[in-house]
Amino acid sequence: MDIITKQELSKLVAHSLPPCVSLYLPTHRGGSEQDPIQLKNLLGEAQERLMLGGMRRVEASELLRPARNLFEDDTFWWKNQSDGLAIFLAPDVTRMLRLPIAFRPLAVVGQHFHVRPLLPMLSDNGLFYVLAFSQTTIRLLQGTHYSVHEVDVQGLPKSLKEALLRHDRDKVLEFHTQPALGFGRKGAMFTGQGVGIDTRKGDLLLYFRQIDAGLHDLLRDDYAPLVLASVEYLWPIYGKASSYPHLLAKGVAGNPDRLSAGQLHARAWPLVKPQFQAARGKAVERYLQLAGTGLASGNVGELVRAAHQGQVGVLFVPADHEHWGTFDATTGAITECEANTPGCEDLLELAAAQTFLHHGTVYGVASEEMPGKTEVAGMFRKA
Repeated sequence: MDIITKQELSKLVAHSLPPCVSLYLPTHRGGSEQDPIQLKNLLGEAQERLMLGGMRRVEASELLRPARNLFEDDTFWWKNQSDGLAIFLAPDVTRMLRLPIAFRPLAVVGQHFHVRPLLPMLSDNGLFYVLAFSQTTIRLLQGTHYSVHEVDVQGLPKSLKEALLRHDRDKVLEFHTQPALGFGRKGAMFTGQGVGIDTRKGDLLLYFRQIDAGLHDLLRDDYAPLVLASVEYLWPIYGKASSYPHLLAKGVAGNPDRLSAGQLHARAWPLVKPQFQAARGKAVERYLQLAGTGLASGNVGELVRAAHQGQVGVLFVPADHEHWGTFDATTGAITECEANTPGCEDLLELAAAQTFLHHGTVYGVASEEMPGKTEVAGMFRKA
């Protein structure tokens, strides 16, 4: 199973060397004969659309070749699958993500990658992390409402003992010599961090700072809640060492070494669920208050133009359909067109991508859950 961070999603959104092929399909943990068949069908759709857009068959086949190579990889299909597979192909990009979302089958060819199905993992549907640690083990779990898996993070210490050994290797000791009483020889005095001052707590702080540093590259651009799973007295000490702003004050208490990933997930989800629901609920309430005031809109064209200019602060987009058209960034003109017509793109995707790139908040929701019952809903930053 793979992970998707805001940093990686931003790279996909910003990619601008077409043609960009985005494929989504549901898969089965443990494998299924239907999964490669479904990918084969989606690749057929993608190749047809590439050729309708002017590519020669041999060029289209070459662009899609990395995905077709998967048909020969039994390990990929039968041992390493999650609930959904997302594949992104462009002349300079090949990216495949096995993720805990059962995507609906979809093949999109356009000027940019289609990333809207990934948004639930980065909004209120519940992407969160559990950091389970004791003095002897560390595990980082990534969870959503319905799934959890362990993340392999390079650079984390494996235990308190290793953290202390690493520190001893890396720290610079000041070495002083001074006369020793009575014999004219010189003695040695070392000064180092934490000597004689609450050594136990100092060791734990050092351990936790190394953990925090190891998590930095993964979490630095993330907004997902981080839940601690450990004996409770360690929480405030870790809080002093942590630089991550979305660390929850309350965690999963007890020795996490005795709990499976599933058990940790079951205990952590109730801690983060209210946070997700509260943020989305407040956004919906705010939108309904602003609807009709000029500070919010349910018009696709208006929101696409505003998002392109970085003026959309919060956007709700449906996760289950597209709205096809063209957008001229110079004039702001929008033209409707049929699905997957060469040169057209999903305007809902465009609005979501531009809002995301300009650091707005995007909620992917079912059509029936859209605030105001509009096709799309957004609030402008000036609100």
